[in-house]
Amino acid sequence: MERKTDMCDSDSSDCQIEEQNLPTAAECEERCQRFAAVTGTDTALAMFFLQDREEGENIVPPTEKSDSEPHRIRLLSWNIDGLDNNNVKTRAKAVVNTINSEKPHVVFVQEMVPSNEAVLREGLTNYQAICGGTGSKEGYYTGIFLQKQHTILEDYQIKPFFSSQMARSLLIASCLVKGVPMTLITSHLESTKNHAEERKRQLISAFKHIEQAPQDHTVVFGGDLNLRDKELESIGGIPSGIVDLWETTGRRKEARSTWDTFRNDNLGYEGHSRAALRFDRLYMRPAKPAPKIKAVYFELVGLQRVPDIMRFPSDHWGILAHFDILP
Repeated sequence: MERKTDMCDSDSSDCQIEEQNLPTAAECEERCQRFAAVTGTDTALAMFFLQDREEGENIVPPTEKSDSEPHRIRLLSWNIDGLDNNNVKTRAKAVVNTINSEKPHVVFVQEMVPSNEAVLREGLTNYQAICGGTGSKEGYYTGIFLQKQHTILEDYQIKPFFSSQMARSLLIASCLVKGVPMTLITSHLESTKNHAEERKRQLISAFKHIEQAPQDHTVVFGGDLNLRDKELESIGGIPSGIVDLWETTGRRKEARSTWDTFRNDNLGYEGHSRAALRFDRLYMRPAKPAPKIKAVYFELVGLQRVPDIMRFPSDHWGILAHFDILP
């Protein structure tokens, strides 16, 4: 999505919190009241969760554990809203904590900028990072993070959309995920309703890359596609042999809207300007001659506010797909 408004305090709280800067009793009480109001709990429970914490600012380190689900592959895609200059690092730390908690084997990221990329690289020590652009103070780009323990990167490339007015591209990685050959593709397609024609050209190009990938590879493509259903219909729908993972896992209503300004108030939209749209999508082309994995569940992540700033990690929800490795 393309838009940002100044709504919250800057990232001054992103600095390292020293012991002597612990909050006062009055500040603790005020934070407990805020926590209780947002979560619907009482202040005693709020104090339990908030004591000895700087309210979600610190990164929770990843844990190395044996694979308790050897049959399972998880893939997360998330626009982490690097274009919003407010609380960039604090929100990025919340993204890191979500990833380290959910432990996806593959992560697609959109709207990465140098400041939040640095936080992700620091906090996601179990992951290998691939960047879809060099970035600048004004620029933003995509990325793929691969869990080191269970993936082997073979190759990657960036395919620019030369007609894009927003420097959009495809980031394509060829790898093994738990021994399964996969082609992973992420993108942030052209934003806003006014650029629908360019967005459709980009989507057609992405579908062609899916079809041209090695036949023995499972292909997963997704990201913030900024897509409206009528745009997909106007290009003939999803090509044969490719499936929409939200649809194929049961079309759960609670996992449909990924950019939902009724529930997510990071942008401060009100009244008729609010919307609930499925901008973020994941598509899969199974391997041939026999599928290697099956999508079994699709959910949203990033639904909890970051307590210290009372905002969500992003204006988009993340989308997390679960796959079973077939025998």
